[in-house]
Parts: sequence; structure tokens; C-alpha cells
Amino acid sequence: MGIADTGSDLIRTQCKPCKNCYKLVTPLFDPKSSKTYRHFSCDATECTSQQQTSCPGGEICNFEYSYGDRSYTLGILAADTITLDSTSGRPVRFHKTFIGCGHKNNGPFNDQASGIVGLGGGSLSLISQMGSSVGRKFSYCLVPFFSQAGKSSKLNFGSHAVVSGHGVKSTPLLTEDTFYYLTLEAVGVGKERIQFGDSYSGTGRGNIIADSGTTLTIVPEDVLNELSKAADNQVEGPKWIPEPLLHSLLKVPVITAHFTGADVNRSNFR
Repeated sequence: MGIADTGSDLIRTQCKPCKNCYKLVTPLFDPKSSKTYRHFSCDATECTSQQQTSCPGGEICNFEYSYGDRSYTLGILAADTITLDSTSGRPVRFHKTFIGCGHKNNGPFNDQASGIVGLGGGSLSLISQMGSSVGRKFSYCLVPFFSQAGKSSKLNFGSHAVVSGHGVKSTPLLTEDTFYYLTLEAVGVGKERIQFGDSYSGTGRGNIIADSGTTLTIVPEDVLNELSKAADNQVEGPKWIPEPLLHSLLKVPVITAHFTGADVNRSNFR
């Protein structure tokens, strides 16, 4: 099982032999058991064209990849066949897909996730390597975090990735290297509107990143301060309430994210 991450590119898993691995309930991937697995030499184009590669031993292409939460993986850059389920009921195979075979791994992962499936915009991501077969289209609909056992989220590719229907909101999604950028124009707190200016864009192509690997919405400190003041001014009730009485006594204003062409708040998810 892999973690879907829109904020990184590499498709990687823990591999045998593992010098430093976190514990898993499933066996580690053994390259020797795969007939389609192959690594790259140091002078191969597949190795020299990537920024995160190196050749400490002088023969086999190695990679080193780190993430924003300080987790990392080191290992061998390789290629193998990736097989996915499909709506037709027949598996779909993607041959010669770049993967990272991690022999030294560390991070805050649970024992269910053997690695990360990079869904970013870079050349090593699953979406980029699928290429024209899916038209670089993907989408996912997440079930509630505390949903019943047996229910799972759906990750769709190609024509099935197009989301439409009542209540659907749409805003331009811009790519630059790995990241997907949106333009957040403002955040509404009740009737008050806090502008999220263009000055926060480091690229000129949107000002906020959509990253499934980040659990919090992060904004600049000055914007956060304005949001806090607006919320304080509009929250009706005492500053501290015992948790059992929280929802019955506290009136909280509606928070709305004003993206280009799309206003999103909690009413969109009911």
C-alpha cells in the first residue's frame, strides 16, 4: 500500500535488503522476485537526467529523496511494471515505470504504508509516466476519516477522473515542476473578507499549493493574524467552554475560501 502524495514525484517503496526500514505488516518488496525489475547504470540517460541521483559506488544509479516533514529515502533508481485495478475489472499494466527502491528509509509512517506514490507534475510522477494514456488527468474522492470499515476512497484516472454534477466547484489548476498551484483570492470570515494577495506567489502562477501530504492549511502569518482577529470579533460566546457544551453554546462564523471562480465552505461538504 502506498500513500498518494500530490506534493512529490517519486514512486518509491521499501526494498530488500533494507539497512534502515520502518516496520510493515506486509513483506518488503524483493527486487529478485520480479522478472521485470531492472536498475540503471551510472552512465545511463535515465540516471544522468535526474537531479536526485548519484553514484557513490560508481556502477549502479542511486537516488536520495527527502520530504517536507523531514522523512527521507535512499536507494536504487530502477524500473519495473506497475499494475493497477481498472473499472473494466481487468488490471492495467504500465511497463518500464521509474521507481525508487528504498534501502534506507525514515519517516512518520504507519505499518500499512510501504511507500509513497508521487502524483506531482514532475517527470518521475505516476501521472507523468502514465502520459497520454490518461491525458494527465486524475482525481480522488475521499471518504470521511472515521468512515466505516470496508469503505475506501477512489482514485480515478483518465476520462473517469472528470468530476461533474450538482455542487461541484472548479478553479484553474496550474503546474510548475512538481507542484500544483491554485489562486486563493481571499478568505471570508462571516461577512468579513481577508484578501490573500498576489505578493504571496513565488512563481506568478498561483499563490497556494494543493498538497495531499500536508494535513494543515498553511497561510502567511499576517493573513493568519487577520483571520484570527476576524474570528474573535464574530464568535459569540465565552473564550473557554467545556467540550461537551462546545457546539451548543458557541456560534462560529462560516469560513469561506474564495478561489478564482470557486467559493468553498463547509456547506459544500454536507
